[in-house]
Formats: sequence, C-alpha cells, structure tokens
Amino acid sequence: MSQLIEVKVPDIGDFSEVPVIDLFVKVGDSIKVDDAIATLESDKATMDVPSTAAGVVKEVLVQVGSKVGEGSLLIKVEAGEAAAAAPAPAAAAPAPAAAPAAAPAAGGALVEVKVPDIGDFSEVPVIDLFVKVGDTIKVDDAIATLESDKATMDVPSTVSGIVKEVLVQVGSKVGEGSLLIKVESGAAAPAAAAPAPAPTVNTENSQKTASTVQTAPAAAPASLPAAQPQTLGLGAKVHASPSVRAYARELGVDLSKVAATGPKGRIVKEDLTKYVKGVLSGAISGPVAAGGGISGGGTLDLLPWPKVDFSKFGEIEVKPLSRIKKISGQNLSRNWVMIPAVTYHEDADITDLEAFRVQLNKENEKGGGAKLTMLAFLVKACVKALQKFPEFNASLDGDNLVLKKYFNIGFAADTPNGLVVPVIKNADQKSVFEIAQESGDLAKQARDGKLKPADMSGACFTISSLGGIGGTYFAPIVNAPEVAILGVNKSAMKPVWDGKQFVPRLTLPLSLTADHRVIDGALATRFNVYVAQLLADFRRVAL
Repeated sequence: MSQLIEVKVPDIGDFSEVPVIDLFVKVGDSIKVDDAIATLESDKATMDVPSTAAGVVKEVLVQVGSKVGEGSLLIKVEAGEAAAAAPAPAAAAPAPAAAPAAAPAAGGALVEVKVPDIGDFSEVPVIDLFVKVGDTIKVDDAIATLESDKATMDVPSTVSGIVKEVLVQVGSKVGEGSLLIKVESGAAAPAAAAPAPAPTVNTENSQKTASTVQTAPAAAPASLPAAQPQTLGLGAKVHASPSVRAYARELGVDLSKVAATGPKGRIVKEDLTKYVKGVLSGAISGPVAAGGGISGGGTLDLLPWPKVDFSKFGEIEVKPLSRIKKISGQNLSRNWVMIPAVTYHEDADITDLEAFRVQLNKENEKGGGAKLTMLAFLVKACVKALQKFPEFNASLDGDNLVLKKYFNIGFAADTPNGLVVPVIKNADQKSVFEIAQESGDLAKQARDGKLKPADMSGACFTISSLGGIGGTYFAPIVNAPEVAILGVNKSAMKPVWDGKQFVPRLTLPLSLTADHRVIDGALATRFNVYVAQLLADFRRVAL
C-alpha cells in the first residue's frame, strides 16, 4: 500500500525567503532518501536539501527562483510501505546511542574530536557534514565544513579510527572547543594527542598570494580510493558541498562535467582542481569560464603537460611540496589565468623618508620601542592612496563592484614553508609605530607557523616587498578577490636631474599590478604616482 509523503524544507537556520537556485527532480522521477531535491542559496551559504522519503515524485511545488523557508513544501512523494517506514531526516539524526555498535577493538579508546582554534569566530554554522556513525576515518580527513561571514573552513580529524558518535548536524552552531564526533581509536591509530591541524580555510574567497591559504582545497574523504570517477550528463544530479559549489562558480566550472571521487559519487575540491588542471593542460577538453561572472569564449587549446623520467639523465631527489606551496600554487594559478592583470612601474624618491626613518630609530633606540621599517610607511601611504582612489579598495562580485569602507592591508611574509600573507586590520586607525610593531609580530608568528586563519583574512590590498632580498622590478599576481597588489624591490641610489645637475637620490622601485576589469591604465598610473609622491614627502599623508 502506497502513501503520499510531503517533503519540506528542514531547519536552515535564521534564513527565510531563500531562493531555489537549482532543482534536481521532476514528476515521475524515482528518488531515494538523501537524494538532493533542490539547492538553496542565501547571502551566507549554499544548501542542498535532501529527500526524507524514497519513492516516486508525484508533485513538484517549487521551481528555480521560488523563495522558500523552513517548512516550505517542496515535493510530494508516493512511497511504498518499505519506503514510508524509512526514518524522516536521516541526515539530521545524531549518532543513535540505542544501536549497539560492534565490540570495541582491543586497546581501543574513545577519543573526542573538537573544533580547533578558528580565530575570532563563534556560533559558526555547520554547512556540511562528511561523516556518520560507523565510518572509518584517518587523521586529516574532513569532518565538517563551517562557514562564517568571512570564510569557509573544513575541520579535519585529529585521530584515526571508527566514528562512534556524531554530536552535530548541518545547521548546528559551533565554536572553538565544540564537540563534533567521538572516535574509537585502536592502539595502532595515530596518537590523538598530536596537535590539532588548523582548519583549511577559504578566505573571502578568496583568497591570496598565500594568504589565500584561506581558499585551500578540503581534505578529501579517504574512503573508496579505488572508485572509478564518473561524470554526469547535463542536468543530472550533482552531489557536492556548498563550499565546493561556491568554488566551482568562482572558477566557472560546470560541476556536471567533473569526475567525482568522493564517497557516494560526491564531488570534492580535489576533483575540481584536477578538472581545471586537465583543461589547462589540454588533457581534458571543455571550457572554463572566466571569473567575476563573465563567461564565454573558446576552449584552451594547450599541449599536454610533458611527462619526463628525469632519473634517466642523472641523479635526482624528489621532495613533496609543502602544504602552503600547494595551496598558494592553486590559488595563484587561478588568479593568473582568470584576472586580466597589467603591471605598472614607478620609482619613488625616498631619500628624505629614509633619513627620517633612520633618525627616528636612533631616537627610539634607548626607549626599546618598535623599530620602524619602510614597510610601515608603505602601509600608511597605501591606505592614503586607497582613500583617494576607492576603486582600489574594492572587489568584484559578479556584475557588481563592492566598495569597502575599511582598510585592511596584507603583506607577504617569507617563511621556511613558503609565502603567507598576514593582514594588518584597520590600518587607517593606526600610527606608523603601531603598524611597525604589529607587522613585526605577525611576521614572527608567520615564521613560527602560528598564524591563525583570522590573521590572514579580510585584506583589501596587498603589499609584496622584496626589499630585503633585491631585484629591480617584478609583476606580482593579484590576490583575488582584491583588485590590485603593490610589489616593492630594494631601494638604490640613482642619479636624478634636478634641472641643473645630476644629484644622487635614493629611489624605491614600485610595481603595481591591477585587475584591468576594474582599473584602467590611467587610474593605475595615477595611483602609483600618488604613492610615490607620498613617499617622497610623507607630510602629504597628514593632509
């Protein structure tokens, strides 16, 4: 005997009037419990709504563009007796304590896995959950995805073993120390006392030279390693987390063309990365749309990447890339391909500013205050320039330009594992001495590997200084979603004509790279010239 079951929108937090942006079912379709019915998108997150019933779709009550909220009726399903007996929201049920699990392994211990330090975030919603009771997980496997208003974070496991209890569900609000799961760890499993891996972060989406460690690919669930990837036909159901869908939209990738390697045919971020690399190398044919909501054009007709056995030419050593280099490499590749960037060069006369800096440092020698660096003056000059040219303090969001009223400046910091980009928040409200102190503290934390995700998020503009190393000029890559970056090389004495004679002046090379979709050549040149003027006569900063 069949039964008509209504499938409604579950608890989706404090959201109402959320639009349906994708619909996966039609009348006559056969669906199972947990099959995706529709995708909803708020201003904070993208959510797939799963079916709570198995059977045949008899009625579809929404369409793409419909606005829904908790309790809105989506579809009606005709379910047989077996399907009707299925539990309602299976995904929402915490680990059933009543179901006796298998006997614990000898020497096994029940280990609690909690949310690690995620910066200044609290009450962050869980937007995706990758584990259930009975799953076998390893250290660094993703447990859940959290999403704040600034970043999306995949929380990795700190222990290997079997999941015995799941204490959260999609929609739960968590913070540092919140209990996520309990794992039965065998004697041979890695020690749970190991330091908690930092959550993988996608900052503002963005991302960043290496501050874009915020847009890092999530650790893919390790199950089904031998599963054959399958691509889906156009319009077929795509199984991917909201963070993966957002990443795909940012890259302009049609998820139906991506081979899924995750559990139950789920597309993980590594699948996206592999697909884009395949297209760029020519191994996969298919267009990747440009970022910023712009699409169109042909495919990338590139030769396959060369495969070479280097060992036949002589002795070699193979070293894996550091995590930071892998993360930043993926983001830099995306930014370089997607952003039509142009670099503009200018020389700044810093003769008087350098003399002033040296004098102040001598005066403060005995006081033990922060030592002034040229970076502190550069940050202050860039803030003044951003205030004068607000287009530089902006980000593209589809067809809109988001103009920011705050001034957070990122700076590239060299570490043993690669570049990272700490961010000086509200730099317009800080003195040069405060900026020098804070940048020094952040740089030390970066070298020690102690930066938190919050320390590397929220930048409006980035400075990449190679002054301590050398070089003349270079073309830095824009940190999406920023629209410009300033590269600085080592200052050098040059002969400058003063109208009567050549005089030695200390000049600082400036290399400004800007997104040409937002900033044209005239505006970029004016910005660069203005920064040079501020550095030549720093009194202008006070005007």
